[in-house]
Amino acid sequence: MPRPVTLFTGQWADLPLSDLAAKVSEWGFDGLELACWGDHFEVDKALEDDGYVQAKRDLLEQHGLSCFAISTHLVGQCVCDPIDSRHESILPPRIWGDGDPEGVRQRAAEEVMNTARAAKLLGVDVVNGFTGSSVWAKLYFFPPTSQADIDAGYEDFAARWLPILGVFQEEGVKFGLEVHPTEIAYDLITAERALDAIDNHPSFGFNFDPSHFVHQFIEPSTFIDEFPDKIVHVHVKDSRVQLDGRNSILSSHLDFGDPRRGWDFVSPGHGDVDWDPIMRSLNRIRYAGPLSIEWEDSGMDREWGAREALDLVRSHDFPASNVAFDAAFADE
Repeated sequence: MPRPVTLFTGQWADLPLSDLAAKVSEWGFDGLELACWGDHFEVDKALEDDGYVQAKRDLLEQHGLSCFAISTHLVGQCVCDPIDSRHESILPPRIWGDGDPEGVRQRAAEEVMNTARAAKLLGVDVVNGFTGSSVWAKLYFFPPTSQADIDAGYEDFAARWLPILGVFQEEGVKFGLEVHPTEIAYDLITAERALDAIDNHPSFGFNFDPSHFVHQFIEPSTFIDEFPDKIVHVHVKDSRVQLDGRNSILSSHLDFGDPRRGWDFVSPGHGDVDWDPIMRSLNRIRYAGPLSIEWEDSGMDREWGAREALDLVRSHDFPASNVAFDAAFADE
């Protein structure tokens, strides 16, 4: 049976959910991955208003859509980050407060816990998001950063996230970290280090997104093969390496969409992600969850891109075989 294809609403939060749901239903999607910003899914209202969650369910049902996951990328980023003025733009005022960094981190942590509680009310068992990282900014080591400094960053991650994950476990919900530069885990080695830091907590998994691997020159399917029991959700997104001898994968402090960048996100099918080995790896681990299109392409109309990406996913999502092709020649 084909996996459901959903649209992540994070890049569409400027639209009311009622408008977006109507569009997505008309285009033929199976559901939405609701971002916890805009009016798409508001955690505080879900916990305070008895009718809020049912109204969201009714809206989705009206358009023949399902919801398999919600996403708390913006708030989750602030749990471990060194907080500065940039974070104010991604947080609601009630979490930003007076902007005191530790206060912001503590309120963000409480909000992520509440997101697990709200997810349970909605009837979904996956919350995707970011963790932030106190050591990402120390990636390029000069002045030299010791392993003791990096270890302290992973200890900080564990101290802040283990209480959060305890709530997730109580609610029967998984947290799916989108492994991503700027996070506590951005490749296979740091993903393993993050798992070790939290003693492989059963409520912590990964939201697999291949677009964050290809410009690091990582084969995305190897991540699935390495962590088969931890893939709790899948994003469909693409990126393209565009090195020209003058730029680099460090992006040169250029904005997304600037053609001088050494890499950029593009709509699925227009970049360097090879979808065939990914689908084969997902089949091997028996992943049956949604394939959630996260549309990001500064050079393409998003409605056109979403529809094209839906067709691409449906054409690539082949079922696994239940028989060896040469079984008919085997000795009886």
